Amino acid sequence: MKKQIFILMAAMALLLVSCGGGGSTTGKQKQITLSAAGATFPQPFYNLAFKKYNEAGGPLINYGGIGSGGGIKSLRDQIVDFAATDAYLSDAELAEMPGEVVHIPTCIGAVVIAYNLPGVTDLQLTPELLEGIFLGNIKKWNDPKILAANPGLAVPDMEITVVYRSDGSGTTYIFSDYMSKVSPAWKAQLGTGKALNWPAGIGAKGNPGVSGTISQSQGSIGYIGYEYAFAQKIPMAKVMNSAGLFIEPTLESFTAAAAAEMPADTRVMLTNSPNPAAYPITSFTWIIMYKELAYGKHSSEAAEAAVKTVKWLTGEEAQAIATSVHYAALPQNASLQAAELLRGITYQGLTVLR
Repeated sequence: MKKQIFILMAAMALLLVSCGGGGSTTGKQKQITLSAAGATFPQPFYNLAFKKYNEAGGPLINYGGIGSGGGIKSLRDQIVDFAATDAYLSDAELAEMPGEVVHIPTCIGAVVIAYNLPGVTDLQLTPELLEGIFLGNIKKWNDPKILAANPGLAVPDMEITVVYRSDGSGTTYIFSDYMSKVSPAWKAQLGTGKALNWPAGIGAKGNPGVSGTISQSQGSIGYIGYEYAFAQKIPMAKVMNSAGLFIEPTLESFTAAAAAEMPADTRVMLTNSPNPAAYPITSFTWIIMYKELAYGKHSSEAAEAAVKTVKWLTGEEAQAIATSVHYAALPQNASLQAAELLRGITYQGLTVLR
């Protein structure tokens, strides 16, 4: 009798272990865990949104903010369920991927010009000044060109220290895309990319690294995601847009930049918008994932959880979370196109969302 009880208990224990494989259990339902990595630009939004989604019964999502370049590599290596990037993949990059990739826009953010200048909180910068400062040709804060764009502003006699991203970064891509549009000298010397051969300044990793360096270094200036400057109370410059107006970075001025035609694959840059109300260094940020999710050891359950998670990110509830942490919500045309792309995602040839 004792032997029979022992065998029964052992069988029950084995059953419990097998039911819990691939994740912890919550009640009778297996907890699915997803892996994601990439851009730090939208990370404050993703961290909060994924936490709330999990608390509401969704999967546990481990997101690593390793930069857009790292996220793209992780997806190419097929070690994540989805990745995040602020720079859409070029045709050449898409051709290097082992499968077809879709771009799902998740929110709108902006790259701001943050600075640490004693006594100055209302700096105005033109494209020409940005070119001169970040190419290392304007070296002092009291340069006559800076003073001319800021009449009456008391600017100290101080060396300028440029802070840039040292890692492969979508934030760098957005900033350099804008600069390449407004500055022929920039386009010829540095161009557009996730990593650049900077002629001056110091590098820091991730948006947190750049914002931390600026906040601790008087005389510094750099480009970071708006939410990082806002959270750390780092002054942000008004930037002259294509209409010749100095525009403050706000959710309203970001939304104004998004009034653009959306291509079917959603790969479009919003920088240097012609809208007079638009902040000029604005961009979508994307989740990228394979159109066919049966790769590696991915289960059909994980594929369904990944697609439903990304669909939720583009919906009304998650977009409200985005605005609460200082990103602009997706315009209707972007949401509709995201939904269309998600409906085309498959697992072993079968549509995931039914």
